[in-house]
Amino acid sequence: MKSEKKLWIAFALVMGISFAVLLYYGYEIYQQAPPVPQEVVTTEGEVLFSGQDIKDGQNVWQSMGGQEVGTVWGHGAYLAPDWTADWLHREAEFMLNIYSAADFNQRFDKINSEQKAALVQRLQNELRKNTFNPQTQTLTVSPLRKEAIAHLSNYYSALFTDAPELDQLRSDYAIPKNAIKDSTRMRQMTGFFFWAAWACVTERPGEKISYTHNWPPDEQVGNKPTGDLILWTGFSVVMLLLGIGILIFYHAKTKEEEGPAAPKEDPLMRQNITPSMKAVKKYFWIVNLLILLQVLMGVITAHYGVEGNGFYGFPLSDYFPYAVTRTWHVQLAILWIATAWLATGLYIGPSLSGSDPKFQKLGVNFLFYALLVIVLGSMAGQWMGIMQKLGFVSNFWFGHQGYEYVDLGRFWQIFLLVGLLLWLLLMIRPILPVIRKKTEEKHLLILFLVSCTAIALFYGAGLMWGRQTNLAIAEYWRWWVVHLWVEGFFEVFATVVAAFLFLRMGLLQTKTATNNVLFATIIFLSGGILGTFHHLYFTGTPKAVMALGATFSALEVVPLILIGFEAFHNYRLSKATEWLKDYKWPIYYLLSVSFWNFLGAGIFGFVINPPIALYYMQGLNTTAVHGHTALFGVYGMLGIGLMLFVFRSLYRNIKWNEKLLAISFWSINIGLLAMVLLSLLPIGFLQTVASVNHGMWYARSAEFMQLPHMHTLKWLRVVGDTVFSIGTVTLCWFVFSLDRTSKRQQSN
Repeated sequence: MKSEKKLWIAFALVMGISFAVLLYYGYEIYQQAPPVPQEVVTTEGEVLFSGQDIKDGQNVWQSMGGQEVGTVWGHGAYLAPDWTADWLHREAEFMLNIYSAADFNQRFDKINSEQKAALVQRLQNELRKNTFNPQTQTLTVSPLRKEAIAHLSNYYSALFTDAPELDQLRSDYAIPKNAIKDSTRMRQMTGFFFWAAWACVTERPGEKISYTHNWPPDEQVGNKPTGDLILWTGFSVVMLLLGIGILIFYHAKTKEEEGPAAPKEDPLMRQNITPSMKAVKKYFWIVNLLILLQVLMGVITAHYGVEGNGFYGFPLSDYFPYAVTRTWHVQLAILWIATAWLATGLYIGPSLSGSDPKFQKLGVNFLFYALLVIVLGSMAGQWMGIMQKLGFVSNFWFGHQGYEYVDLGRFWQIFLLVGLLLWLLLMIRPILPVIRKKTEEKHLLILFLVSCTAIALFYGAGLMWGRQTNLAIAEYWRWWVVHLWVEGFFEVFATVVAAFLFLRMGLLQTKTATNNVLFATIIFLSGGILGTFHHLYFTGTPKAVMALGATFSALEVVPLILIGFEAFHNYRLSKATEWLKDYKWPIYYLLSVSFWNFLGAGIFGFVINPPIALYYMQGLNTTAVHGHTALFGVYGMLGIGLMLFVFRSLYRNIKWNEKLLAISFWSINIGLLAMVLLSLLPIGFLQTVASVNHGMWYARSAEFMQLPHMHTLKWLRVVGDTVFSIGTVTLCWFVFSLDRTSKRQQSN
């Protein structure tokens, strides 16, 4: 008991200290976010944009898909440019050509290197000087910069409407004609683009770095990596090595206890299946349908990268543009994975006592239909928003918020939060009486409820921004949802559930399982909570955010170093007794979770985490590599594994179709690996080289992305996608054949 008490104290300290620091620097982000001026004026007093224009422009950008159409500050989709990098480069080229014509009567690219150097310095002096007046809340620009703004406004208006000369570029970016249908909206979005780009190049008061820490890389405008980037990158590597050394020493020092002798029969087969547990079955049916729909949206989204606005000749973007398919692809991933995990929790809760609390089945059924309404309603709202059928307010509430992973409108966010709170209530009711009995499982069950509570409550961070909240502040809270909710407390929940399943199967000792889970949770959260900051290096945050993010995101990788021990341990457990052969494929999915945890979350995650690496890689396909292998590879595989554990208990004494499961398992894993190694990773690597040599604007430009060898690499994704799709189809086939197989075997 002493060891458990110490671990609980350590857990409380990690949570308390980490969240105190996270909230303190959240306050600093509020104070130091790039200011939105009340007016953007020329030196002659002409008003170009009002502050309301910029805020409304942010809403226009969000309504057309926001981070699902290119990126802003490096966050968003991988097709189309980063609009801040694109604006800066085009603005610089325009102004340099004006300078060159006035001084040398030639285009900038025709003059000699010494003349170029002088003009580039003049450009940087103008762009980097902070002309925002905090007393009057006005931002002043020169007449030349006014000309540049007018030039770019015309260019973006032509791009986002229907100018025929930009048809090919629109196709390269997968932007449909008339993505913005109103000239006033177009002018407002131009104002937002100007402000977001201004924050990228304008130096913070009293400093020599921009609000985004000199991101995006573009030497022409003076955006170069700073000493802080190098310093904290080196420190993060040192912290990684130190953490690995300490953890390996602890692991070597700790004597692993032998597990109990495996039971002769499967204990899960003796548990009573309550009505609410049976009702969970339909959750997994929907999970499989959502997987198929998500994969279909992924195939279409990837194809837009090679055929622009068509799908093998059919003008699909007229009905479902890239922003829609990518939104649904990303959102469905979160929804089906969360549904699989939540359903597993609903199954485990009543299994502890073998009986349902009053109205438990009614609650499970009600939550199921509520989730269906959320999925279908939010998808319909997002389509309407992107098709420009909603106003600013109605789009915010029911349409598309424009933020990746939390795209759904505020009404649907609140609805989902209420659903999660209902789920938490359905988890507490059957588990709390078991905890009160003070059995050996008490501490593990308490941690289980802690993780359930965190899952329910931390989604509420998505309600902390408003319709026109400063982008830097909205990004801070968005990563609370994406990193803390998805990558943080779901990870804790997964660790507890996996240990609990093995415990209920009689393969682990209670004390060992509890201590191991508590220790793993402490190690993970000690880096994971403050590791949230590594997403915020270049989103208008102060220097300290980079220091903390670099340090603690490195520690996130540390527990993954020992993932091989966990995989071997699970594999050894699977061989403990004959009846465990029935759990071959659920356990294999847990083994694949270990593999993807190490490769996807560990290796591919750390590749982009250090500041100097992310400086050149943010928003490139290297991020997609990490996203696919960590989200589907870790959380998706675990969701499938948990589903199969539940089905093994629900469909007792039924012989499974081993061939279908084998095809599914190997196709999904091999397909995912092929998708990454044949396409996403080489594209991301080549983009990184282009970013280092030329700048972020070039790495994401149509000029670079439409080169023949890049086109070939995009097409190579078909290989992995096809194999992967076969795996998801066979999985769905297996799941929906279980009832038929059960009836046939019982009749025989």
